[in-house]
Amino acid sequence: MKLSQWIGLLIFVIALYVLWQIRQILLLVFTAIVLATALNQLVERFERSRLRRPWSVFLSIGILLCFLVLFFWLIVPPFIEQFQQLVDLFPAALVQIQNGLEWLENTILGEYLPDIPDTNSLIRQLQPLSRQVLQQSLDVFSTSVTALLQFLLVLVLILMFLSNPKAYRQGLVRLFPSFYRRRANEILDRCQIAIASWSAGALIEMGFIAVFSAVGLWLLQVPLVLAHALLAGLLNFIPNIGPTLSVFLPMTVALLDAPWKAIAVLILYIVIQQVESYWLTPTIMAKQVALLPAITLISQLVFASMFGALGLVMAIPLTVVAKTWIEEVLLTDVMDHWER
Repeated sequence: MKLSQWIGLLIFVIALYVLWQIRQILLLVFTAIVLATALNQLVERFERSRLRRPWSVFLSIGILLCFLVLFFWLIVPPFIEQFQQLVDLFPAALVQIQNGLEWLENTILGEYLPDIPDTNSLIRQLQPLSRQVLQQSLDVFSTSVTALLQFLLVLVLILMFLSNPKAYRQGLVRLFPSFYRRRANEILDRCQIAIASWSAGALIEMGFIAVFSAVGLWLLQVPLVLAHALLAGLLNFIPNIGPTLSVFLPMTVALLDAPWKAIAVLILYIVIQQVESYWLTPTIMAKQVALLPAITLISQLVFASMFGALGLVMAIPLTVVAKTWIEEVLLTDVMDHWER
């Protein structure tokens, strides 16, 4: 290799290192781009109704903020209240578990396993540790200054991207070599269409989960129906993991009301997720963005390990964009034209 090639390789490696160091900031920028792309559809609808773009942008942002305020107003206070009730009732629940274990040990396991560990000592060791873990989880959830600052940064970036999207896009295209800029612009068009299609499908699925969760929980007379339904719909944004997380809070609230309701809530959520997985998702996402289930799960694991919790949330749009670039650049532009 020539000296200039070695220098170019060194610069490339340094650039990759710098990008890796600022990966969290880049993920926030990508999150803002995804949200701006989704909101841009609403902005364009307002523009078609003869509303100027600045007003269309502020109206779209206002709708987003109203939805977020409604979500936090309905979800966070009930969650903190119910979680505190769980912390208070946890010692009593441990006593019930202890009584059940003692009955099991004395009536069934005693004659077969005489040397079974003492459940009383185990329960006494678990009580302070469990209470401390629950209390710390509540504190982390209720006080997150970093998340608030990141949210404000994303919101400001969304406003900037929506105000003049063509200028930012042209600046990105200029980073490519001159002979590839037209092709890069076409790929960005495909990425925009893919993100818009995915966001539309995701909103439909979230609405389905929220509505059917609300109906089922209302029939079961579980408290805080609207809060649980909104949480289930929003957590469905994270495939595989989100639906599992969404069932814990309504099951807990139902358990405080009546034990049989907790089992009924679990069955309800399993039925809803089966309908969503085997009927709704193939019907909607097949027409929007096709991702294999294994690819979805692998992308969640990879991006969560790279970026943390936000990487898990944004794993699917990241995968959609990566899939588009791989298909267009690697497969179409390179592999399809590779001759021996």
